[in-house]
Amino acid sequence: MNDLARLLLWIALAGTVVTLLGSAAIWFMDEERRIRRSLKRVLRTTPEATVIARGRGRGAGFCFSTGSMAVSWDGGAWCLVYKIDELVGAELIVDGQVLARAFRGEPRKAMDQVVGAMEKVTLRLVFDDPRFADFDLDLWLPGDDSGRRPAPSTEAVGEAARWITRVEAILRRAPRAGARVAPPAPSPAPAAAAADEQPGLDLEQPGAANAA
Repeated sequence: MNDLARLLLWIALAGTVVTLLGSAAIWFMDEERRIRRSLKRVLRTTPEATVIARGRGRGAGFCFSTGSMAVSWDGGAWCLVYKIDELVGAELIVDGQVLARAFRGEPRKAMDQVVGAMEKVTLRLVFDDPRFADFDLDLWLPGDDSGRRPAPSTEAVGEAARWITRVEAILRRAPRAGARVAPPAPSPAPAAAAADEQPGLDLEQPGAANAA
């Protein structure tokens, strides 16, 4: 009887351990956490702002302390790092229409009030890169209201609109590297300036003629 009780106890303990390990693995391998870890790894610090396209395995984040921005896809398996001044702009696309945008050198297009159901909400980031010129984050797609996504489409639009504002702030704070103001010319040295201001000998003065 004691052996049976001991066996049942070991089985219960083993089940508890397996459950805890499984829960920890699920927590660690959560899509959003993997994307955030990948962004932190490539940026070498915690991003100051991130946006995650849940269910699509994509995300983006920027960090001014390193002057860089990164995008991640395939659940954090792949990342690209850009300099912040390589960011050209961003667009908020709802059901195929651009509702808001912010681009370098252009006036910002603010978002008007959105009315009605939305089937697709996309945040598009545009970079000065001929190979990877844009990066789409589908924040809401048809079928997301089936229970896989708890947030409604209006929250997806709000998140994208906040990122449009962030991108506009980034473009103001991070001008293109080639558009810098030329440094002012150095001022003359004090000794040289004093020598230039010292009056010379006027040979036509009467005193100078008598001395000759």
